Amino acid sequence: MDSEQLSTIVDQLRVIGTDQQVLEVKSSVGKDIRATLSAFSNSAGGTILIGLDEAQDFAPVPHFDAARTRNQLVARCEQMTPVVRPLIEIVLLGKAPVVVATIPEIEPRHKPCYVTDQGQYGGSYTRSGDGDHRMTQYEVERLLEEHTQPRWDEEVVPDATLNDLADDALGAFLDGQQTLRPKTFADGDDTARERLRITRDGRPTLAALLAFGEYPQQFFPRLTVTFAVFPGTDRGSVTEGVRLLDSATLTGPIPELVESAVDAVRRNMRTAGLIGDTFRTDMPDYPLVAVREAVVNALMHRDYSPAARGAQVQVSMFVDRLEIMNPGGLYGAVTVETLGQAGVSTSRNQRLSTLLESTTFPNGGAVAENRGTGIAVIRHALAEALLPPPEIKSSVTSFTITLRRRRVVPRERNAPARDRIADYLTKHESASAAELAETFTLSRSTIQNALRGLIADGTVEATEPPRSPKQRYRLARQ
Repeated sequence: MDSEQLSTIVDQLRVIGTDQQVLEVKSSVGKDIRATLSAFSNSAGGTILIGLDEAQDFAPVPHFDAARTRNQLVARCEQMTPVVRPLIEIVLLGKAPVVVATIPEIEPRHKPCYVTDQGQYGGSYTRSGDGDHRMTQYEVERLLEEHTQPRWDEEVVPDATLNDLADDALGAFLDGQQTLRPKTFADGDDTARERLRITRDGRPTLAALLAFGEYPQQFFPRLTVTFAVFPGTDRGSVTEGVRLLDSATLTGPIPELVESAVDAVRRNMRTAGLIGDTFRTDMPDYPLVAVREAVVNALMHRDYSPAARGAQVQVSMFVDRLEIMNPGGLYGAVTVETLGQAGVSTSRNQRLSTLLESTTFPNGGAVAENRGTGIAVIRHALAEALLPPPEIKSSVTSFTITLRRRRVVPRERNAPARDRIADYLTKHESASAAELAETFTLSRSTIQNALRGLIADGTVEATEPPRSPKQRYRLARQ
């Protein structure tokens, strides 16, 4: 960093008035700097500026001894496990020296970086906003999983028996495996099931229950998918007194969970149109192949450790986007930047992934390829549908993929509001005035006028009494 870059950063700090996610300002080197060293090392890295006083509008500290401060910082870095090795520079801000330390993110296999005398669980920090936050036990344990292959999916479910696995699903899987790996079955079906980790000591594993179970939620009631449709752009939005336009808790084995989630999205999304010279091509809000891959990815790669079994996969529809979130962030060598690239693939749940690649949906087709192609398929499907690429966020505790909703095709906006509402209601069970206004980007008054006309001519009817905050509209039932 040179003086000009430092001056620009300080000018920005004076406007913002505080530290940032990847930038920390210190007036001196105290013990608390170790939390920042840990947080930057465990997160995305960052820069520490030492020798500025935040309380004095980030003015240089008078009589600041940069050389002594640099040596103190090196000593603090030695108090970390693993030892932090930053790039340390002394840069002039005007005529005042400032110590600039660039802290790199360490490799996943070395995390967590922690304050040695506080121990792993007491001295590991992460960065959030402009502050350092002590990691929870759950976060530390997820980082430690990077050192070895997790095997939570191979755990035995003590209270389950083979009767809790669906005969047709398990039978189809075993038939396929016997064709592919006849030697595995040489010593009988019981031994084959043990070798394939369908069972251990005669009882089903978690992976088998998730892939083939009649009802896995009998044993793990929160291993579900929660589906919700929000009327606005955030979870706190309330429209016409309604907080959720649709919601459901989806249950069953993973193949059923995926199909149920895709059906729920299909039921609640709109289909716009691309009008050509002679015909119209339907253009849904989200390509369902991308939705399916995102849900499969969430269920296959989520965290199944005991601490996470109380958390569900969440599929959330907003007026402008679809979010799929699962417990547990990216695992192994994969990063947000390399996700979906050829040859870059790791699996937190190896046994479950292996089972799902040979498991079919009730209506046919493999649940997963297990080739690290899921994100690539999503990107391709979105590009084919003329939609922006997915937005991906990963932390120690969660992974979220966001698909942006299609905007209304401009030529469709010219269609009369009454015709468009009637067409929309032929494809949807009902809709509120707010939903219709958002769907067609028309004013509420325009929608209300159109609805009054449709009600008057008997095309549409209200589902609730007049002035009800839960009012919705549907095609009139003859």
